[in-house]
Amino acid sequence: MDIKSIEAKFTKKEMPAVNVGDTVKVLTRIPEGPDKFRLHPFEGVVIAKSGSGTKLNFTVRKVSSGEGVERVFPLYSPVIDSIEIIRLGKVKRAKLYYLREKIGKHATKIESKEEKA
Repeated sequence: MDIKSIEAKFTKKEMPAVNVGDTVKVLTRIPEGPDKFRLHPFEGVVIAKSGSGTKLNFTVRKVSSGEGVERVFPLYSPVIDSIEIIRLGKVKRAKLYYLREKIGKHATKIESKEEKA
């Protein structure tokens, strides 16, 4: 058994192609009891991706009550229920850490691929 066959077991869950600059809504499962859970959304801009294969992580940043919040999600985590891509972004960098200094609309305004075409 090689690593590729083991990774194939974990990647059976269909996930969309998440790229840097995209605005996404990640629905995470939060347990509320022994057999109950609720879905909690986290919507923001993907500012970074790291890792590869089953160990792929992506960082989502949102501004909540004037305070920037970042959260790192493993792509194939069992905690993630689904990922919705709200808007595709067109960026020229792999890491958008400069958005941490931006305030207001400048922190979330990324040129869309559809607007360019």
